[in-house]
Amino acid sequence: MNTRLLALAALTAALSMSAACGSQGGGNPAAPVAANETATDMASETPSAEASESPSATPSPSVAGSPVGAGCSSLPASGKGSPAELAKVPVGTALSDIPSLSTLARVVKKAGLAETLNSAQDITVFAPTNDAFSKIPKNQLDQLMSNRKSLRGLLAYHVVKGRKAPADMHGELTSLEGRKLTVSGSDSSLKVNDAAVTCGNIATSNATVYQVDKVLMPR
Repeated sequence: MNTRLLALAALTAALSMSAACGSQGGGNPAAPVAANETATDMASETPSAEASESPSATPSPSVAGSPVGAGCSSLPASGKGSPAELAKVPVGTALSDIPSLSTLARVVKKAGLAETLNSAQDITVFAPTNDAFSKIPKNQLDQLMSNRKSLRGLLAYHVVKGRKAPADMHGELTSLEGRKLTVSGSDSSLKVNDAAVTCGNIATSNATVYQVDKVLMPR
């Protein structure tokens, strides 16, 4: 099994377990699957669009607080895409409701993970903005978009278990892809690896979102 397939397994297994158990907190990263598991086996672990249900529209008390960061001014004050409305929908849906994350929403849809994200419980998503994706050369982005396994592996690196408040954003976090993310700074000056958080602590019904100005690449 290659690295991309392991990343796919980690993402589908971890998010499916989260959806099934409704676990909270940081928790342990998803364990690597056995080398003889097949792609079909792993696909069966991903909740289907018909079977999945949207989590409760009430955000967890652990994510109480307002979005932080200079980029939060771009969020609508009311209506679709506003913090109040985002808190009522699961994260896969919320990504499509935020104008600055439209490219990420397209990537998630292309990877077939929108329903998986919607079904997860208590995760944190580091969400590259449209400007972040524009920094990737078009030929590289087109190549990435044509390979679902690569997309899933990349997206797995942008998700961690547990809903992280700004106070939790320090030291190392383990992504669902299995490798580490380094977080530093505080409130409006948070960083993830070398990417700056433009707007963080955005609550959805099942996740906390931090917009970042670069696509995070596994080291």
